Amino acid sequence: MTGKHHPPQGRRGAAGVRSRGPGRRRGGRLLATATALLVLAVSGMGWIYLEVSGDIATFGADGLSGNRPAATSQGQNVLVIGSDARTDGNDELGGGKKGDIGRSDTTFLLHVYADQRHAVAVSFPRDTLVGIPPCRLPDGTWTPPQTDVMFNSAFTVGQTATGNPACTQNTVEKLTGLRVDHTVVVDFKGFAALTEVVGGVRVCLPTDVYQKDLDPHRTTPGELVFPKGEQTVSGKQALDYVRLRHGVGDGSDIGRIKRQQAFVASLLKKVRSEGLTPARLLPLANAATASLTVDPGLGSADKLIDFAMSMKDIDLRDTTFVTLPWRYQGARVAIVRPEADALWAALRSDRPLAGTTGSKHPGGDDGRPSAPSSGAPELPSGRGIAVAVLNGTRTTGLAAHASEMLRSAGYTVTRTATAVDQDHPLTVIEYGPGREAEAKAVARRFASAELRPAETAGITITLGRSYADDPDAPVSPTGAPTATVPPEDTRSAADDPCADLSYG
Repeated sequence: MTGKHHPPQGRRGAAGVRSRGPGRRRGGRLLATATALLVLAVSGMGWIYLEVSGDIATFGADGLSGNRPAATSQGQNVLVIGSDARTDGNDELGGGKKGDIGRSDTTFLLHVYADQRHAVAVSFPRDTLVGIPPCRLPDGTWTPPQTDVMFNSAFTVGQTATGNPACTQNTVEKLTGLRVDHTVVVDFKGFAALTEVVGGVRVCLPTDVYQKDLDPHRTTPGELVFPKGEQTVSGKQALDYVRLRHGVGDGSDIGRIKRQQAFVASLLKKVRSEGLTPARLLPLANAATASLTVDPGLGSADKLIDFAMSMKDIDLRDTTFVTLPWRYQGARVAIVRPEADALWAALRSDRPLAGTTGSKHPGGDDGRPSAPSSGAPELPSGRGIAVAVLNGTRTTGLAAHASEMLRSAGYTVTRTATAVDQDHPLTVIEYGPGREAEAKAVARRFASAELRPAETAGITITLGRSYADDPDAPVSPTGAPTATVPPEDTRSAADDPCADLSYG
């Protein structure tokens, strides 16, 4: 990993972190970030610009890949990375040694829908096995790609105390096919300060927690740290809550993710419910911005406020937390496909996630994903629409099966063939200029499909594993793609803080 591997074509040069003013905190923690953005959003006051404009730090973006997904207008994607770096006094809160390698305990991708009234935050278990693309080292060289390594190892590439957020962003973009518009890194110290400024956060524990649960190296249980049930936490106690893993459920990172999601929801409720006067808002805004290290695209007060204001109309009921579809693979976590691929396809197309909670969702006549009906959905005729059908899997006869279905619906199938790539996770529908409306009608014939514009004329359907697994699956009358998320892996920011707090 430390050899003189040359960067792929199109990669940028050296990375760096801009220094801050005297006394400036480095980062916060990811849970502070959501509140930081919300604080700025609910303020909307010009004076806040003058107060926070000199207190925002940025990290260098020159380690980002040159082969990124295309930018779209389908909502915004914000990557939030929780760093346990021991720099700048964080060692006093984290239990590690000063100067240790910066690691990433928690990461989520926040997708803000184009309607600016709905948002989905997807959590990545830190032990998830993924592929990491080439990433830049501190000496300017680039690492070779890695396969089947833990997700959180991307942040440690280069072995620096501040971590490698660009490498994590490269990994997320490669995994999801989504372009990350902004990345934010947060650490312990700012998070602890923020929870104190808001006067504590209501949380809930499904069981009593003792000192040994925070420090598994202890030989005795020690004193009671958190009693079972609801309570208010702040500062280091709040940090202990969100870092807690042992002693609750099966002690897994999955359970910790559930409690962290509940904590964010409770924190947002606290900020939203209180009447924030300027006297209350200024310390909160200062604590929030002091907890952020952001990409250059958010590196000024006006940029940060503009972004935050784009989320001001999102109701708590329409803020949904989900976990990347997963399963255990030994001691690690494997991604479940094609469910994960359908999730990314839905977000790329700014489509709702079936099974998530919320008052309304983009798509559908009333803003909700249509519920399954007792009969087949009413779908438009394919009369006058010509398509080519390719089998993008190794399941024989799939193109013929789909062609028969399409012909019975009135479509003209011009040809069937085997695709060059036979490892397509999802069905892809490519359409030429002027054919988007027809392609959307075709997509409604498939339970999971992704639309892609193409320069060539006509419409080409490349069947994926999602279709091979269940070619007769019910289709959605609102159009594809729509991903289904299991209820146990979903929570709304308005949910009961004591509900679904552990796994196992």
